[in-house]
Amino acid sequence: MDRPRHRWSTAVMTLAVDVFLRDADGQWNVLDVPEGCNDSAGFENWRETVWGSAPVRALGATYLPVLASSDLYVEASDVPEFLREIALLREHLEGVAGAVDKQSDVIGSRLDNIEAAALRAREIGGGVLIW
Repeated sequence: MDRPRHRWSTAVMTLAVDVFLRDADGQWNVLDVPEGCNDSAGFENWRETVWGSAPVRALGATYLPVLASSDLYVEASDVPEFLREIALLREHLEGVAGAVDKQSDVIGSRLDNIEAAALRAREIGGGVLIW
């Protein structure tokens, strides 16, 4: 399946978080974002400045820092551990926000979107894609 590298808003590239399911052949299919859900995982530069930043890595995060060098695919079997990483970042949100010079509520709202997608994925046995 051909897929775009990035999603575009009116003027700024943004990271999107989606849920995917693998079919019987192992091919993945990205599901539509449910109405009322937000798929924003931050701005494109957040790959390095937030999710791949030294403060996030210092917490022991292993999933989100992948975004500094590539898109992130969290397979269904890894979603529970990914949810633990989201909880870890949320627990240290103020410190991370201060260290990366971002408002904690802005990072928190993106974590909310990522967590919501991960919970949807867990519920249906799917994975999470941030691209």
